Amino acid sequence: MKAKVYLIVILLSIMIYVPELSGQKKSEDALRYSAGFKTGYNRGFGLQGNFTMYNFESGFPFRIRLALGYNFLNPGNAADARRIFINNSTNGTPEKKGHSMDYRLDLLVSRTIFGVESSFVSFGPRFSTFLGDFKYVGGNEDFEVRSHQWGFGAGLENHFGMMTGVEFVINYGLDFYFPSTLTGHDTSYSPDNDNVNPRNDNQDNDTPFRYKDADKAINQPKFMPYIMLGLSFLL
Repeated sequence: MKAKVYLIVILLSIMIYVPELSGQKKSEDALRYSAGFKTGYNRGFGLQGNFTMYNFESGFPFRIRLALGYNFLNPGNAADARRIFINNSTNGTPEKKGHSMDYRLDLLVSRTIFGVESSFVSFGPRFSTFLGDFKYVGGNEDFEVRSHQWGFGAGLENHFGMMTGVEFVINYGLDFYFPSTLTGHDTSYSPDNDNVNPRNDNQDNDTPFRYKDADKAINQPKFMPYIMLGLSFLL
């Protein structure tokens, strides 16, 4: 939670501080802004809103983009999640749903890609909050599994002018998120196996579950390829 708060503060600070600097420039060199939205595949159906700043002081070659995404995804294996985080019961009908929110900071550099001159290479850090909800109807079990992860990503995008101040955008790439602690109910599993209240595996001589078991059962973000379409508006 603290990491997410710190990241939001940093992003907001950039959005507030950089426009103040732009006021010191001549009008023809003014800092420019655009905002947009995208939708498409991001390891599930995804939505994203973004804000971009560019035309910085001479010598800074990148555009800076801040983005927030919300992705609907399969949270994992419900039966294994129950065994690893709750107990070995098998009664009830499983239901599951999951989502992740990703906070993104990208640097964009202009390049001609696939013959499209108005194109960019993007790269930068990521932060993701994952939640998987597992419910056993008739089994009196309803629990969530959560994780918070840092990551890194890179992508390509093509921009096509539609009308003055409006562009159609195709964005595709790959994000990678580092392993992180998985927490559910009163149990957590960490990559270093400093686990809290791990359950025993009744299918393996009651050997305590380890992080690799939890990570296999839960679909927290790892490698996330994406392809998204949207619009960008010059502000």
